[in-house]
Amino acid sequence: MPKRLGRQTLLLTNRPIMTASAGVVGKKEGEGPLGKEFDRVFDDAHLGKESWEKAESAIHRCAVDLALKKARKSPDEVDLLLAGDLLNQCIGTTFGVMDFGIPFAGLYGACSTMALSLAMAALLVDCGAVNCAVASTSSHFCSAEKQFRLPLEYGGQRPPQAQWTATAAGAAVLEKGKEGAAVEGVTFGRITDYGVTDANNMGAAMAPAAARTIAEHLTQTGEAPADYDLILTGDLGAVGSRLLKELLQQEHGVDISCQQADCGMMLFDLDRQDVNAGGSGCGCSGAVVCTNIVRRLRQGELKRVLFVGTGALLSAVSARQGETIPCIAHAVVLSKH
Repeated sequence: MPKRLGRQTLLLTNRPIMTASAGVVGKKEGEGPLGKEFDRVFDDAHLGKESWEKAESAIHRCAVDLALKKARKSPDEVDLLLAGDLLNQCIGTTFGVMDFGIPFAGLYGACSTMALSLAMAALLVDCGAVNCAVASTSSHFCSAEKQFRLPLEYGGQRPPQAQWTATAAGAAVLEKGKEGAAVEGVTFGRITDYGVTDANNMGAAMAPAAARTIAEHLTQTGEAPADYDLILTGDLGAVGSRLLKELLQQEHGVDISCQQADCGMMLFDLDRQDVNAGGSGCGCSGAVVCTNIVRRLRQGELKRVLFVGTGALLSAVSARQGETIPCIAHAVVLSKH
């Protein structure tokens, strides 16, 4: 059974294992620094579908299918699939995974959904509620732009602090008692609102939530940044990563400058690719964690990673009504088992 450490942190005594995982991306993501890591790169953003939303569903379906095949699992052997995305009512996920026939729990954590789904799946496996679970998420640049900002045909100029929503999906199969990347513990974040209203500045909006969760995790576990090879955020981009380090230093006296990396800055080459402040979207951290990070843990290059998924809990309606952007960050400790 999980052991509680403080109000938000749970230590998983059985350390569920990511026995298999998969990450799939679009053409732009495949041209980035991690291009060779992904299980599949789609050259056509439409994937031959009639809409961007259907294309996202196809990407999500592909990631789950590949993860199951790598785990040598049929859908009937999975007790629960926990997943979500950025679209209204998580339609990218729903239409993507429904044909698997797996019992389904839809989650919404915005860009923190990979961390949230991993945390929930691991907890359920750890306590014995399920034997096998799948955690997954997806995003698509075009479907996100259509919903949250302006249609692509408008050709609006993107400000420097804006981030590029990744066309990507990640999926992981979690079970007990095998070798692989283990989920050691989780810290659930609290909604944090610093009054940011600029929907083009997600990094600044989410950084305070990430700082709060990291500080609370370290306090509740009694650990220090040096106990981790990597403190991985997803996805703050260049602006948010810089602000995160400043907030932790100034407000909590914590220095993570030697450990911090960001999925949104790993996925793209900010100097070579036109992505402004870096990548974002549920699928950004999903694809990076389920490929690059899992591989490095399995090979022993990394021993412990604090993965902090960050999400902006806005909607198209709240943004147009001038509301602030409440944010969340959930932390998952990954280790080599």
